[in-house]
Amino acid sequence: MGGLRVVRASFVVPGPSGVAVRDRLKGLTVGDERVLRLVGGHLGSLASGDLKLRCAAGLEHDNESWASRKRELTGLSSSRWAGSLTKATHDLWALARRGQAAHIRQLEVGVKTIRHRLSLPLGEKGSKRAAGGYRSRREWHAKTRRLRVLEDRLAVARADWAAGRVRVVRGGKRLLTSRQHLEQAQLTEPQWRARWEASRRFLQADGESGKRYGNETIRVSPDGQVSIRLPAPLAPLANAPHGRYVLAARVSFAHRGATWRDRVGTNRAVAYRIHEDVQRQRWYLTASWTIPPTPSMPLAAVRAGGLIGVDTNADHLAAWRLDQHGNPVGAPRRFDYDLSGTADHRDAQVRHALTRLLHWATRHRLAIAVEDLDFTAETSREKHGRRKKFRKLISDMPVARLRARLVSMAADLGIPLVAVDPAYTSKWGAQHWQKPLTSTTRNTTRHGAAAVAIGRRALGHPIRRRTAPPRTHQSDGYGHRTVQARPATPGREETRPRIPGPRTRSVPPGRAANAVNQNAQHRPGRSTEHESWQQDSLPLSL
Repeated sequence: MGGLRVVRASFVVPGPSGVAVRDRLKGLTVGDERVLRLVGGHLGSLASGDLKLRCAAGLEHDNESWASRKRELTGLSSSRWAGSLTKATHDLWALARRGQAAHIRQLEVGVKTIRHRLSLPLGEKGSKRAAGGYRSRREWHAKTRRLRVLEDRLAVARADWAAGRVRVVRGGKRLLTSRQHLEQAQLTEPQWRARWEASRRFLQADGESGKRYGNETIRVSPDGQVSIRLPAPLAPLANAPHGRYVLAARVSFAHRGATWRDRVGTNRAVAYRIHEDVQRQRWYLTASWTIPPTPSMPLAAVRAGGLIGVDTNADHLAAWRLDQHGNPVGAPRRFDYDLSGTADHRDAQVRHALTRLLHWATRHRLAIAVEDLDFTAETSREKHGRRKKFRKLISDMPVARLRARLVSMAADLGIPLVAVDPAYTSKWGAQHWQKPLTSTTRNTTRHGAAAVAIGRRALGHPIRRRTAPPRTHQSDGYGHRTVQARPATPGREETRPRIPGPRTRSVPPGRAANAVNQNAQHRPGRSTEHESWQQDSLPLSL
């Protein structure tokens, strides 16, 4: 046991801190789309220039430089547009900074792993915690060259981190790279250009409480009318007073529409974002706002009625219901999803699987236990080497997407979530629960056994089952265990009272009705001895 790592304590997952809903802008005219493209393109160019200034400032950026950038953008747009632009630039730079730190950590892990494996003799076997030596001299030589490459990359990344230098692409690096590989991306140049321009537009504005409908820049009334405050250079395009442009489309927000109308009706802050889906040729409006943190239930209260253990896999969720004592109840459930295809298709598949899981939990009024997974450092080629299928399996698991979706959807339904340490759940689940839960009518998989292990850990019970007693001690020398009366017990020789219902699974109800009739028993000298032989189940002693 000394080699096992310490298992972290389980905890109740806090709810989300914000809400986002989306609706399609239906009925836009050609003029509306033209105005949206002009406004988005103009603000996108300002956002690109502001991002360039922010990246050039690096670690020397302060509040004064932020205010200076905002003053310059105010004359080219408006005060509120400038505030949204500078805030979006700061968030983008901070995101790139966090990604740079994660990249450095991944390079450090790769360098450390290669150095360790190079120090070992060829062919030496590894352990569960560390890889062994390389298989051949040729592989060893190739890894020495790769070590130099990773060390150079690590040196460059550390220098960039120390200088506060980040590399950001507005519109996405993947889309930019696909410009040189249009055939592989199955795109023509006009199609790529349309996607590139759409991804670089800027049409988002933060809300402000106390202002009309919670947002002065992109205003949406409770009846769904959308109007935009045009930047100063595009003010002649306005079709409403005060330099505003009113769109012909209206929104309703079928999901959380009542909550959204309550917010805009009371002039509370709501942030909006307008974007174009080039593939579908549609425009969408996304509304978002913050919500106060909901107090989480105590862990003891969540465990009181049992819960559902869920094991996350690359193509399905394996779930099993457990009572408060950690015993599996009923049959296991499997919720499949297909992660092939586009990002929207993958997101929809995850959402549908979680919906079925949450509906099942709602019917039984149970909490859900999931693993606190984090695969940020588990997909490196240096750790898993030639196990490409395993690396791809880990990379395909929708850990972040599933976690964010599950937290949000469970909070809406009032279902508590318990996060547990994922250490040894699959291994111990298969070792202690797969065989006992397998029968002639049910084939328990490793994933179902892992779901039981996860649920037991969330309930505070050990995953390992108790060691069974010797066979002779299990049932009184291979027979039914009975409770016999002592000789001095009054009434021990009297007839037993009639107790309806079966005593064992092999005795149907009513078979012990003649227990007091001695002539009906198989005893020497009774009439039953001269009848055809039959075997009745003996009643159990009380």
